[in-house]
Amino acid sequence: MTPKNLSRSCSVVGAITLSALLLPLSAAHAAAPAPRVTASTADAFGRVADAVFTDRTAALLDRAPTARTALKATTAGIRVSGTLAHTESAALSSLRGTRSRLAALGEAYSAADTEVAVDRTRVTGRLATAWVTETTTLTYRKIRGDEPATTGFRAHHVLTFAAQPDGTWKLTGERSTDKGPRQVNEPVTTAPRRTTMAVVDAPRAATTYPAPANPKTLTGGPYDYAGMATYAEKYWKNYNPAYRSFNSVGGDCTNYVSQSLKAGGWATVAGSDEEYGTWNYTSSTQTDTWVGVNEWSWFTQTAQRSTPLANVYQMDIGDVMQMDFDKDGSKDHSMITSYRSASGVPYLTYHDTDTYRRSLSSLLAAYPNAAYYGYRT
Repeated sequence: MTPKNLSRSCSVVGAITLSALLLPLSAAHAAAPAPRVTASTADAFGRVADAVFTDRTAALLDRAPTARTALKATTAGIRVSGTLAHTESAALSSLRGTRSRLAALGEAYSAADTEVAVDRTRVTGRLATAWVTETTTLTYRKIRGDEPATTGFRAHHVLTFAAQPDGTWKLTGERSTDKGPRQVNEPVTTAPRRTTMAVVDAPRAATTYPAPANPKTLTGGPYDYAGMATYAEKYWKNYNPAYRSFNSVGGDCTNYVSQSLKAGGWATVAGSDEEYGTWNYTSSTQTDTWVGVNEWSWFTQTAQRSTPLANVYQMDIGDVMQMDFDKDGSKDHSMITSYRSASGVPYLTYHDTDTYRRSLSSLLAAYPNAAYYGYRT
């Protein structure tokens, strides 16, 4: 998406602080002046994270609530305080609100699978940090009948633990490290509205369903829209090694969209008299318009590579959507349409967080107060 010196990054604050989740340690660990994280301890950290994220995902399913794994006092020996129970109860209540908004938009999930892997751990004094990767797949309920089979995402979290004098680890915090939109199983948080800035270039799109007809010719033209979708779905989580990743310098979402468009026939532009008239990537550099959210939008308007859509539900294969999370006039995130159902629902695939075929309805439910921009490519 956007390196640090550009207008905006794909960033979203979705951290939820957890506290007082206790994991038993062996007596040897309790007695040691400097605690260690062994393989079994790291596995326990992963099981705790898996339980928390599984509970959150389960809150989205259109079936009777299941027992809350993370709050069972006997789950892997975990003891949970009233503070954590209150925190997670609020999170699950928020997610049930997301489920209701999805239902109103004609979408539901019938099943889910969440897995967590511990990538690495670090001990500093009596504090332990665990970096984990969550992989979640949700099965679409066949309501309209033309939904794809599943949607999925891969998310990254950091968990912090404090060693206790009684020989236990206390989970003191959890936060997401991804810079893209809030995933569907992240609770909706309320952030203060920023001062409104002047909106540039493309007008905001409506979000009502169904949208007025705006058919797109997918074949026979200068671009291979199916090729754009194929590329996007091939590299949504396994990045193309031919390109640099920009996750560590602001986000990779627009870089990934640019790659997909190029795969479908968009020609690079190495030089132009216009300030935002270039769009190019080489082995050693790239233009701001290739990786920047707003810069990409300005380029597409300048070069007449895209046309703003009146309604985001009009998007078809290869079309691009951008989001302004806080409506401050500067766009935050780019994603590409890789599937469209016969009933007119676009499904977006994107980096930050790496996500496959997430429905537009899901994004609208998670971000009811964001501004949306649709681009016909």
